[in-house]
Amino acid sequence: MDTNAVATRSEQNRALGLSTLAFTLCFAVWTIFSIIGIRLKQEFGLSDTQLGLLMATPILTGSISRLFLGIWTDRFGGRLVFSVLMLVTAACVYALTLATSYGMLLAGALGVGLAGGAFIVGVTYTSAWFEPGKQGTALGIFGAGNVGAAITNFGAPFLLVAFGWEYTAQIYAAILAVMGIVFPMIAREDPLASQRAARRSQSFVQQLSPLADLRVWRFSLYYFFVFGAFVALALWLPHYLIQVYGLDIKTAGLVAALYTIPASLFRILGGWMSDRYGARRVMYWTFIASAVCTFLLSYPPTDYQIRGIKGTISFSLELNLLGFILLTFVLGFFMSLGKAAVFKHIPAYYPDSVGAVGGVVGMIGGLGGFFLPLTFGMLNDVIGIWQSSFMLLFVIATAALSWMHIAIRSAERVEWSSQEEKTDLPELSTPNAFVLEEWKPEDKTFWETKGKAIARRNLWISIPNLFLAFAVWTIWSILVVKMPSLGFSYSSNQLFWLAALPALSGATLRIFYSFMVPIFGGRRWTAISTASLLVPCLWIGFAVQNPDTPYLIMLILALLCGFGGGNFASSMANISFFFPQAQKGGAMGLNAGLGNLGVSGMQLLAPLVIATSVFSPVVGDPLIIQEGARAGESLWLQNAAFLWVPLIIIAAVAAWFGMNDIADAKASFREQAVIFRRKDNWLMCWLYLGMFGSFIGFAAGFPLLSGMQFPSVDPVKYAFLGPLVGALARPVGGILADKLGGAKVTLWTFAVMIAGVFGVISFLPGKLTEGNFWGFFGCFLVLFIATGIGNGSTFRMVPVIFRNLLMKEQPDRPEEAGKAANRESAAVLGFISAFAAYGGFFIPKSYGTSIDLTGGVSAALIGFVVFYASCLVITWWYYARKNAPTPC
Repeated sequence: MDTNAVATRSEQNRALGLSTLAFTLCFAVWTIFSIIGIRLKQEFGLSDTQLGLLMATPILTGSISRLFLGIWTDRFGGRLVFSVLMLVTAACVYALTLATSYGMLLAGALGVGLAGGAFIVGVTYTSAWFEPGKQGTALGIFGAGNVGAAITNFGAPFLLVAFGWEYTAQIYAAILAVMGIVFPMIAREDPLASQRAARRSQSFVQQLSPLADLRVWRFSLYYFFVFGAFVALALWLPHYLIQVYGLDIKTAGLVAALYTIPASLFRILGGWMSDRYGARRVMYWTFIASAVCTFLLSYPPTDYQIRGIKGTISFSLELNLLGFILLTFVLGFFMSLGKAAVFKHIPAYYPDSVGAVGGVVGMIGGLGGFFLPLTFGMLNDVIGIWQSSFMLLFVIATAALSWMHIAIRSAERVEWSSQEEKTDLPELSTPNAFVLEEWKPEDKTFWETKGKAIARRNLWISIPNLFLAFAVWTIWSILVVKMPSLGFSYSSNQLFWLAALPALSGATLRIFYSFMVPIFGGRRWTAISTASLLVPCLWIGFAVQNPDTPYLIMLILALLCGFGGGNFASSMANISFFFPQAQKGGAMGLNAGLGNLGVSGMQLLAPLVIATSVFSPVVGDPLIIQEGARAGESLWLQNAAFLWVPLIIIAAVAAWFGMNDIADAKASFREQAVIFRRKDNWLMCWLYLGMFGSFIGFAAGFPLLSGMQFPSVDPVKYAFLGPLVGALARPVGGILADKLGGAKVTLWTFAVMIAGVFGVISFLPGKLTEGNFWGFFGCFLVLFIATGIGNGSTFRMVPVIFRNLLMKEQPDRPEEAGKAANRESAAVLGFISAFAAYGGFFIPKSYGTSIDLTGGVSAALIGFVVFYASCLVITWWYYARKNAPTPC
């Protein structure tokens, strides 16, 4: 829309000036810990790690909040959201002064971080006032509010010395609160206010629909570099300059300012240039210059010796301080241009979704400011070269440049072929060859002539992707067993947390992943979700090479492994669309069963590869075992993570080019949300918690539990066998359920599991007996086999239950009822898998809790028996008895 028709120049200037002032104040508040943190460390006796977490927490929350604040601004307008945001943040800053413990400081820091979300509020509000040809300049001026960080760096120290940290925070809170009250009194509703009424009727997921475009995530990568790396370097440079060039802290701060201040102010120039020359061209300049600068900055001091005719010729290459200052200044200059150019793209491509799209782009950029400094420190510890931080930035800059160039060339080919110029870059538009417009698996002729081959191809590509997801999800089950002997000084409770957290985050992610296939498409989501596994694998590979890596980083990495756990929900939902009703059980059993082999694959292969130096030229040096019979031996713990990296890349590429999206499988969240009103959805959640929750919980906790109960046994030699037989049994469960009925198989499986738990209890060591490992292990194998069979049979129950239910509701429209049943059963399969995955968290934690309270694990196992008995009764009453309400 041409806002110039309804907004005068004075109105535009008023909106721009007010939003820029508000953002500057918010940015000053967002970085307040960089100054008062010094005094907080002294007063509360904080360690460096605690101070680092306190300073990073506002960056994290400020980044994540941008997504939600952007959506709310799209709905309610920047005038209201900006005001409420400033008032809430001011209250949090004031509450910070009441803190009496470190925990209260962290809670306050979470609220202070909301100030960082002001960026997307201002972008959405400001862009609405300006016509497309001037949005770049306007947003560049607005973005220069980053200079608020400099205001804090220059002004807050004087307040700190004069009044103390409490009064400094209260002054900041008062100024922000005044602005929060004045802003809605002076500011006006933007010209797009009338359009927001229509947006309020949209669901949350409908507002997020533009995020299905890969272009949004490409913009996010751009901003991860130009903003995230800018924030990271601003935090890292003083430390770098002190260590590498021997500067004192005052001089280092001054040199760092030569990077940070221009990198904020030149954003105005970047906006003007994006309007004048085009954002695409500015991004080319940005990434080419950044790649050159980071390459030169990444070159470590090196001594060369050349054997010449008359003897050895020696010379050295090293970047001196002046050269370093010039290169970082140039890097900061082009980063500032790039920050403006990225946000010039967003209102041009997504004029009706600036808040949602800008929110996620800003969020990813802000997360770069949180994660990159942590990664810089780990790279220093592992590689041992100060310039490794710039090596990483070089990789990111060249990756962004390459992706951008490929996308633009793709767009140009489309433009040439159609002889017209387009603003859209169609690198994510799904080629027609990958979309199945007609899909009728229940039509026998269609299935035999066309459908079967396509379905099987998608299944056999899906399986290795799911295998890798499970492998990454359970990597900590092996790492925690080996870490204590390698010098990682973590307590038993901390190790249990590392083993359990991937299940917690994976289960939570499954709730969202279960609805992604109908929204994004199965092919696209499988490829993207598999590629996301590279993040925890690469980071773990570096982190575990140093026993001094902070426990906080290990916790973050354990949570990131939940990406693997989330994949199961979307994978099963996707495969369920491809097969006819009579073959769903076997197909989903194969997908899940062979995918579950990733657990045993990890537990089998990881102990082998960490004992070998085959990857050492690439992945680094080993750690030395410090205690026990194997003291003095070398272990390459990082191999357990790096092993999967090339396989993940191959699998993601295969999914992108080999799988299909089904047009009929598209559905909004609202269409799928009907499952929450279905009683059977919640009943199947309970039953599947008993099956899959037990499988993944036993797999995560068995190695550590075995080592504690039988210290003379090395559990990693046998741990893989349980998940192996459980995974192999899953297809058997699906096939048996196809022939005998899912409810009958599930009923008898729960009975076997109750007997298996009693068997485990009987072989545990006690006061009068040393126990029997082989009896203990054998009973656990029975439990694993039973959970595998039950996983297959419960998943077979779901499509039958919902097909019968929908056919009863729509007896006159069988074809529509069949499609609706497919959509609902796919959503249920994903959701119950999310619910069940919490078993992977609670089972290991129940072992630890039982040991703490009673001195043994028998109490936890008795609890399992009671739970399985409830599952058996539910299965019999609702699904298996003669006159069951829903026989299946």
